[in-house]
Amino acid sequence: MTTAIIVWLRHDLRLADNPALFYAAQQGRVIPVYIDDTSQQDSWAPGAASRCWLHHSLDNMHQQLNGQLRLFKGNPVDVLTQLVNDTGAKAIFWNRCYTPHAIARDSLIKQTLKSQGVEVFSYNGSLLWEPWQVSKGDGTAYKVFTPFYRNGCLNAAPPAEPLCRPELTLFNEPIPQQLSLTELDLLPHHPWKNRITDHWDISEDAAWRRLQQFTSERLREYQDARDIPSLEGTSTLSPYLQWGQISPRQIWYYSQQRGNQPGLEEALDTFLKELAWREFSYYQLYHNPAMTTENLNQRFNQFPWKHEAKHYRCWQQGRTGIPIIDAGMRELWQTGYMHNRVRMLVGSFLVKNQLQHWHHGARWFWDTLVDADLASNSTSWQWVAGCGTDSAPYFRIFNPVTQGQKFDPDGHYVRRYLPELKALPSRYIHCPWSAPDGVLNQAGVVLGSSYPLPIADLKVTRQAALQAFSSLHEQPEEKS
Repeated sequence: MTTAIIVWLRHDLRLADNPALFYAAQQGRVIPVYIDDTSQQDSWAPGAASRCWLHHSLDNMHQQLNGQLRLFKGNPVDVLTQLVNDTGAKAIFWNRCYTPHAIARDSLIKQTLKSQGVEVFSYNGSLLWEPWQVSKGDGTAYKVFTPFYRNGCLNAAPPAEPLCRPELTLFNEPIPQQLSLTELDLLPHHPWKNRITDHWDISEDAAWRRLQQFTSERLREYQDARDIPSLEGTSTLSPYLQWGQISPRQIWYYSQQRGNQPGLEEALDTFLKELAWREFSYYQLYHNPAMTTENLNQRFNQFPWKHEAKHYRCWQQGRTGIPIIDAGMRELWQTGYMHNRVRMLVGSFLVKNQLQHWHHGARWFWDTLVDADLASNSTSWQWVAGCGTDSAPYFRIFNPVTQGQKFDPDGHYVRRYLPELKALPSRYIHCPWSAPDGVLNQAGVVLGSSYPLPIADLKVTRQAALQAFSSLHEQPEEKS
């Protein structure tokens, strides 16, 4: 066990069920490496919230590896080539990434290293099924979620079972150009960064505890509670999945073990289906690498988008005058997270009630969500906009008032993030503009001052959206 083996960590910052780390540990002295990739100069380099989460993830991984996580900054092909020269490493192990940039980058690195006589081993550590493992009977890719999951995934070979934590022998000699975590400069220069750790315990152990707590305490009520934003009804595992403090295989198998009880069948199926939506997003991105910027439904290329900077800023800052929308955007800013149903509502409001391009929403979410995931972010925004392969119909325009009344009937969620409205009666909490002057005065609400007037008439803007969508040339809908 004297041979040096490099393990290049990316979105797999955990010890358990880490195939690259597990198999490298059997080959020699492991050099765990993280590289802050400066080669990605496009707009999809990690955003501020992601980098903040990454900082704390690396800190936790460094502690778990007894201070032997080696940190670098630069173009990975240059860093890894230099590392091989400095350490005499004979092989490099990594878990695969599936974004267009990562696929192109890793292919180049593998070719470069192999030409130098260095062995490269890559594994699936991030998905239940590889994107190329699932296809229709004619060999083409699925475009609709339900057939993809029911006919494709569930008829494919089951996901590999999770691996245990490896017994590591670590390479402990000094390495030139190695940086400290502080020198990576991942934390944004904004006091907002402190809010992340106020709301999240960022560690592998915390991810595992969250899964255990969810399956034991909340899975039974999941089907109904997951739609109530004032409740902690979802697993909230998405940021841990994004940076790999927990794997989808761990979630898949553990939740089935805990959910194998009478009365939990439907709740478990619904939860696993949500995990499969993440798979579907990566599947779509793999087969449609341009979907981060291009409409999957090409007829939307002619859509008459409008961009009003003032209204966009109101949306970003939670000052639209529509309470459920503003509560969601303030939750995002304060916690780096937003409840999934509210994500659909704020997305629909931006794209359909304001006719602003889904690109604007996708970029804001990319910068402010701690679970910002290129595949899920792109797929979700295209779904909301109606231009994805498996999208909400164009006429599905969420009414944020009726949605708020249905899923936050007593206004608990709105009151949490809009304290200026906390004294309003529940009858008016989602539509304060409809409250009589006496009710507003008693609640201390001055519309246009203490709380904004709505920036959009929901009925008028809905009709404008329908008119805009109906101007597009209809094409047959994909059925499978």
